[in-house]
Amino acid sequence: MAEHIEHPLLVGRRLYLCTGERPDLIDFVTACVRGGVDVVQLRDKALEARPLLARATELAEVCRCLGVPFVLNDRPDLALASGADGVHVGQDDAPPSLCRRILGDAAIVGRSTHQPADLAASEAEPVDYVSAGPVVATPTKPGRPGVGLEYVSHVASATHRPFFVTGGADPDTVGAMVAAGASRVVVVRWLTEARDPEANARAVRDALDTALAKR
Repeated sequence: MAEHIEHPLLVGRRLYLCTGERPDLIDFVTACVRGGVDVVQLRDKALEARPLLARATELAEVCRCLGVPFVLNDRPDLALASGADGVHVGQDDAPPSLCRRILGDAAIVGRSTHQPADLAASEAEPVDYVSAGPVVATPTKPGRPGVGLEYVSHVASATHRPFFVTGGADPDTVGAMVAAGASRVVVVRWLTEARDPEANARAVRDALDTALAKR
C-alpha cells in the first residue's frame, strides 16, 4: 500500500455536503458551510449540460469566497468550464484517468467505491480521495444496497488515501462510523431535508468532532 500525499485542498476537511439543484442553492450551501461543512459537491443527474454548467459556475464562485473546495459530480468537462476545484466520479462514470487529463494535476479527483474490488482498483487510479458506502441503503442511490460498517473498517485498513463515508450520516450515526475507522463523512439528507441547514450542519459536525476526539 503506497503512501499518498494528501491534496492541499483536502487537508483537514471532514464534513462533505452532496446536494442537488434547488431554488435556494446558494443560500443553502452558505448556511451549511457556516455550520461546519468544509467540502461541497453538486450532484444532479437530471439537469442538462447548459443549466448544470451555469449553476456549477455560480456555486464554484460562492465556494471560493467561502473558502471551501467545490467538486462537480460526473462531468469533468463541466468541472473545467465552471472553475470547480475538481470532479467526483462513480464506477459507471468517466474514468479518473480521463478526468485527470481534462482537469490537470492540480484538480481534485474523487472516486466512489462500494466493495473491496472497487477500492483495490482505485489504488492504481489518479484519485485524491475515495468515498466508501453507502453504509445503509439510501434513496439518493436507488438500487444500491448498504455495505455496512464492515466495509468502512476495510477501507480504513486498506488505503492511505483520504476517504469519506457515505450513506445515512447524521448526529446519531457518525459515532459508529468513526468507531469503524472513519474520520470524514458525506452528508446528504440530514442537510438537504433540514428546516435549519446551519443548525443541522453544526449538530453533525459537533458529533463528528466529539467522536474523533474520543477515539
